[in-house]
Amino acid sequence: MGSVQRQTLWRLPDGMDEMLPRQARVFEELRRSIYNLHITWGYQPVEPPFIEFLESLLSGTGRDFEQQTFKVTDPLSGRMMGVRADMTPQVARIDAHRMADSEIAKLFYIGTVVRARNNGVDKNRAPLQVGAEIFGHQGPQSDVEVIRLMMSVLQRAGIDDIYLDLGHAGIFRSVCESIDLSAYDRAELFSLLQRKAVPDIEAYGSGLGLQQEVQQCLVRLCRLNGDTSVLNRAAVELAPFAEGNPFMTQALAELQQISSDLRQTVPGINIHVDLAEVRGYQYHTGAVFAAYTPGGGSEIARGGRYDGIGESFGRSRPATGYSIDLKLLLRQAGYEQIAERLGLQYDQRRAILCPENSCTELHKKVEQLRASGEVVLYDLAGLNQSLCDRAMVKKDGAWLVESL
Repeated sequence: MGSVQRQTLWRLPDGMDEMLPRQARVFEELRRSIYNLHITWGYQPVEPPFIEFLESLLSGTGRDFEQQTFKVTDPLSGRMMGVRADMTPQVARIDAHRMADSEIAKLFYIGTVVRARNNGVDKNRAPLQVGAEIFGHQGPQSDVEVIRLMMSVLQRAGIDDIYLDLGHAGIFRSVCESIDLSAYDRAELFSLLQRKAVPDIEAYGSGLGLQQEVQQCLVRLCRLNGDTSVLNRAAVELAPFAEGNPFMTQALAELQQISSDLRQTVPGINIHVDLAEVRGYQYHTGAVFAAYTPGGGSEIARGGRYDGIGESFGRSRPATGYSIDLKLLLRQAGYEQIAERLGLQYDQRRAILCPENSCTELHKKVEQLRASGEVVLYDLAGLNQSLCDRAMVKKDGAWLVESL
């Protein structure tokens, strides 16, 4: 085999990565810590399948991930299957189909998803997705809970300085529903609103023949961003459009309650309100949020309300949740910093050296030591004995542990 051919054997596809032992240990310890954190908050774990039939995987909100889904043919049934690109639609199916007897369900998940394309910001196409959902509760109280839980997860990883970006998909949705727009025109206006391209919004709105007051509303949304005082400004500046529009009035009231509750329960929280930030308006129906670090150009966690999820599975439910890529979190916080925060020790001389011996009593002693958390290495040929600071020796018929 030529050297060029050998080099191709260890190359990974773009966007796929691997971890060496030290990184993998930090990763697993953080995963366990986050897993246990959700348990203490009263969330139940679920494990959706890594691959399932395509029509189920892309039902409902799963349609948004159609372009990101790897598709294969099931050799057993001949049907198309998809590798999950996001776990939220799967969890919605579990809630609707398998947990029909529960009024409010709090579920969480930790697992790998695979994306057919990268998102242009983080090149990783195999995120380790951590997320939690509350199904069956309508109201800002559950939005506040999942935001607080998300913040706790970030802090568990050592990210304490967090900026929370808060918006509401219902505001833009209510404007669109008050006028007759095609799906294409809605998408175009959505894109312009995200960029806060005021001249382009005015030009596009004029081209569509939108009333002047509607264009003014969209322009004002672009300018309504800043600290939580923005919500007081919005109540005044959007009053002409909120009159007779109960959805906009309700959306502003929900944001006021969410921001107020967060300020009381998360001391020192930095909240940035952006009423033009309506990411995923086709998917989300209410409050939307994202977490950023100072100087960070991309979000490290996100979430929002998506009422009606599960409808395609026969059980429409109000729902809210968040998700984080654990791999991205590790890179943002730093492996060494997380290891220190979790109290992990990398002292290489902490193992016990055990001689190769067929003695039954020796092996029983080894099992006892391992059960107590000790690392025991059998003295295989070529073993680096510098990893060990103690050794097992036999004295007076008993196996003892002595310092080297």
